[in-house]
Amino acid sequence: MSLTGDSRGGSTQPDVIDPSGGANQTRVRAYNERLVMSLVRRHGSLSKADIARRSGLSAQTVSVIMRALERDGLLIRGAPVRGRVGQPSIPMRLNPDAVYSFGVKIGRRSADLVLMDFVGNIRLHLHQIHTYPLPEDLVTFIVGGIEKLEQQLAPEQRARIAGVGIATPFELWNWAEEVGAPREEMDRWRDANLQAAVAAQTRHPVFLQNDGTSACGAELAFGVGSSYPDFVYFYIGSFIGGGIVLNSALFSGRTGTAGAVGPLPVSGKDGKSTQLLKIASVFVLENLLRERGIDPQPLWYSADDWIDFGEPLEIWIQDTAYALAQAVVSSASIIDFSAAVIDGGFPAWVRARILAATRRALQTLDLQGVTVPDLVEGAVGSHARAIGGASLPLFSRYLLDTNVLFKELS
Repeated sequence: MSLTGDSRGGSTQPDVIDPSGGANQTRVRAYNERLVMSLVRRHGSLSKADIARRSGLSAQTVSVIMRALERDGLLIRGAPVRGRVGQPSIPMRLNPDAVYSFGVKIGRRSADLVLMDFVGNIRLHLHQIHTYPLPEDLVTFIVGGIEKLEQQLAPEQRARIAGVGIATPFELWNWAEEVGAPREEMDRWRDANLQAAVAAQTRHPVFLQNDGTSACGAELAFGVGSSYPDFVYFYIGSFIGGGIVLNSALFSGRTGTAGAVGPLPVSGKDGKSTQLLKIASVFVLENLLRERGIDPQPLWYSADDWIDFGEPLEIWIQDTAYALAQAVVSSASIIDFSAAVIDGGFPAWVRARILAATRRALQTLDLQGVTVPDLVEGAVGSHARAIGGASLPLFSRYLLDTNVLFKELS
């Protein structure tokens, strides 16, 4: 097994339809089918007339496409909707059981493997805690986990798996000090190619993306994206990360790390400038607990089942909120975002407390000249990074990038 190579390299994925490319009949049909499925996914369900109006395709073309997609099991019919005149319309929606994909989240203290269906529901889930992440251990977890989860599926379900998407922090070797790992151990990531190593041991195409960008993509596709065309996204994990959505499309930037947010300069309680990640990250809470003789392990057992740690948790929430408020203002001063979305690897009650504290902290800042965006709780939750990873094979094979949908005719 080889783990060498550039971990940011290309993916072993099937050919992707390029709408700007040639227009032979096969390519156009594939693109139009993706367009129809993407519109249905975005709106939940649509009738033939709705799809024709939104896509600009003729009613006849839409009818042919929808029949083909229904025949292939990708679309299923909803209950007829009767209007005042004429025949009832038949809304069509994506079949959740039509396609599955694996999503992997690699964190500084844990890793997750999920099996997701075509509409974003997690069907199966494996979780692993580690002291710090190492390439070989993660390949074993991913490959072994895929085999374990596939054993729980029927043969026809296994045949519908589109691929594996891995959401991982880039440049993991830079985090040796913060995760308490020997530098020589974390340096093994410099030459590791996780994507290629996993692809060599599974029959599925493998995709890889930055974890913060993946979480932001999940929020865009399955969360608040339908309500806000432009938002800055903050995901508080072991280290805070995030992403940017512009014109209903994920903006990843030149190197794929736009909106990483962690390095944003903020003021700490002492008034000194520091990076956002050194305040608003779960590893800071972990250190606070250790300093008070409290076992921090429950933080990593399950992101949805934290206990209330009392005073240290409240201290961390208040400090995190003040730093987040500064980051929101800094972001809004550059781009007029309609929302700032905050989510993380913790239960909903922790997220709600952070949002409430951030709203209060915003009122203490100088907001002159800044239009403060709506402060919104993320809708995807603690599995956002894994769900974002699992979305990569689906968009590659069946759906269109959301910036195409933004250009709907109505």
